[in-house]
Amino acid sequence: MVIAAAVVIILAVLSAFVWPGWALNKGADAGNTTTQTGDKKQTAKAEPTTPSIKATALPDDATELLKAMPDSVLNYARTKAEASATWSAASPLEEYTLTYAVGTDTNDITLISAQWSTADSAKTQYDALVAAQTGDESASGNVKVSGNVTGAYVVKTDASDSKKSVAIWQNDTVVFQATGSTDAIDRFYQQFPM
Repeated sequence: MVIAAAVVIILAVLSAFVWPGWALNKGADAGNTTTQTGDKKQTAKAEPTTPSIKATALPDDATELLKAMPDSVLNYARTKAEASATWSAASPLEEYTLTYAVGTDTNDITLISAQWSTADSAKTQYDALVAAQTGDESASGNVKVSGNVTGAYVVKTDASDSKKSVAIWQNDTVVFQATGSTDAIDRFYQQFPM
C-alpha cells in the first residue's frame, strides 16, 4: 500500500513536468494579473473590453465616413458625433469630432476625423499635425491594410498635460487625431478599426 502511494505521488510529480500547468488553479483569479516581488504582492484587474454604456445613435443624414465610425472601441462607446471645423484651413471634404467614453468624463477620448479627396492631401494634414505636437514620442509606425502600407501613425505625450497623449494616424484619404489620458489612448488607437 505504501509503495502504491509512493508510485502515485512520483507519477503526479513527473507528470507536472511532462504536462505543465495541469495542476494550476486557472479559474480562481480569472481576469486578474498577479505580480509578486519580495514581500509585496500586487493584483491588477484586466481592462474591460466591452462598454458599460450605450453608443449614441448617428444622425439620419450621416455620411459614409461618419457611418464608418465604430459604435464602440473596447469599453469606449461613442457618446457624441458632430460636424466640426477644427481643420477647415486644410480644406477637408468632411470633418467630425466624436467623443468616446466609458461613462465618466475623466476618461473621455476626443477623436477628430476628416477626409480629403487624395491621399497626398491627407498626408499633408497628417504631417502638419505631427509637427505641431511637441511632446515626447511613445510610438510610431506604418498603417497597413491587407499587408499594404496606407499611411502612418504617431503617438506623443500631450505637451500641455503630461498625463495625456495624442495619437495621430492617416489611413489613405482619412486622418484621425485622438486625445485623452495616456492609458486610454494607448489602448484605443491600437484597436480602432480604421
